[in-house]
Amino acid sequence: MKVLMDTHALLWAINGEEKLGKEAVKAFNNPETELFFSMAGYWEICIKISLGKLQLADDWVKIIEKEMNLNSIKWLQIQKGHLEALVNLPFHHRDPFDRLMVAQALFENMTLMTKDNEIGKYAISILW
Repeated sequence: MKVLMDTHALLWAINGEEKLGKEAVKAFNNPETELFFSMAGYWEICIKISLGKLQLADDWVKIIEKEMNLNSIKWLQIQKGHLEALVNLPFHHRDPFDRLMVAQALFENMTLMTKDNEIGKYAISILW
């Protein structure tokens, strides 16, 4: 199974799995699960830090890289097809980062690991 981790899912997994849902923890710990993190999520982290809406350790860049390597989480780059998929995506969700991750998951045929109930309105496989 290919799983795209929402931004909060990655941050919670890095900080301990207590906030992750039961199925998310199971998938995260399953070596057969292919885990991905979108550059859209990384962009979201950077924006929120710059706005003062998110506080992470001073060495957060190294921590994320280290944890992604330890857990075999792959980067999902933003592709032209992902952006084109946004054109026909209904506006169930207004957050541009979440919308892009939904489009990526749809385009790449991935399950999205998220607790966000609004994302569940899309015709997409959700894991939590």
